[in-house]
Amino acid sequence: MAYTVYILYSARINRYYVGYTENLNIRINQHNSGLSVYTAKANDWVVAYTEEFANRELAMNREKYIKAQKSRKFIEELIKV
Repeated sequence: MAYTVYILYSARINRYYVGYTENLNIRINQHNSGLSVYTAKANDWVVAYTEEFANRELAMNREKYIKAQKSRKFIEELIKV
């Protein structure tokens, strides 16, 4: 099963969120429904970026790498690509 690393953006709170999932559509609905603690602050999350991976381990590693950068600038440069 393929996994997706995704970056969401909320204009309401001007924030990005990085995660990974097997089903992006379901996960976005969960974020916008307040089912995720961090993203419950807003309900206007939209997909800004995605990457596909063949397995969970690769997706987890990429998510960790992006989060480890701790940089909005890094995320915005990634999204531009």
